Amino acid sequence: MSTPLVKLPSQKGQLWAKLEMANPTGSVKDRIAASMIEAARAEGRLGPGSTLIEATSGNTGIALASICAREGMHLQVVVPENVTSERVELLNLLGAKIISSPADQGSNGAVLLADQLSEADPSLVHLDQYRNPANPLAHQQGTSQEIIAQLGAAPECFVAGLGTGGTLMGCARGFEGQTRIVAVEPHPGEGLDGLRSLQEGFVPPLIDLSLLQSKKIVSIEDALAGVRWLLSKGIFAGLSSGAIAHMARQEASQGQQVVFVVCDDGWRYRESGLFSGSLDSSRAYW
Repeated sequence: MSTPLVKLPSQKGQLWAKLEMANPTGSVKDRIAASMIEAARAEGRLGPGSTLIEATSGNTGIALASICAREGMHLQVVVPENVTSERVELLNLLGAKIISSPADQGSNGAVLLADQLSEADPSLVHLDQYRNPANPLAHQQGTSQEIIAQLGAAPECFVAGLGTGGTLMGCARGFEGQTRIVAVEPHPGEGLDGLRSLQEGFVPPLIDLSLLQSKKIVSIEDALAGVRWLLSKGIFAGLSSGAIAHMARQEASQGQQVVFVVCDDGWRYRESGLFSGSLDSSRAYW
């Protein structure tokens, strides 16, 4: 798995976008889906006909559903009931069973319900992206090493979103302390797809805050500005990618060489109003 690293214009420093929509199902989560399934198989937890369960905002579920469809396994996904319709449609097409969690509880509610369901039914294989060490390992062994090979060295600064913590933790370890790691998170209570505020009550166990040099908070308005800027450079991406791009541009303005993650493409957000200027601010885009 290797994705393009594209240089973008910056008045100061250097700005590079890691285009994760080039992965098989169009998001950065393809990496961890393959890694977690491989680890579970090595542990003897998976076989033909196994049923997996996972809490997801959509992208991890889509990546897992694709692999399960190819390998004759079943998948149950727990998603907040207000995820974008494009993600629900794609999960259905790939054969996943969708279990809805309360919209007002966001991704935290999905995690809680997946925990409860897996505890009640031991036959379910809970990969648990929020606690699974195979998640950051995919980025430590994969994403970070690709970036080093593409640049010729570890970048001065790396910017990614704070979700499960896998991308940030894995790349921080892969860059071996040579890179300033910047995490992007939303304001508490503001839903940005795939991103979480650590102030909302659940800190993924994978996150080691000592590996972060900076943690930046972005608003939905910042994220929208980032989406528009990416579009102006020919990159069609979603809201979390816009938030990350917005912050990466600020870091590059300090004269640094910055690599940032474009998590997925914009196709799975079309009906949200994101690209028509009619985004519903009362809705959380998990």
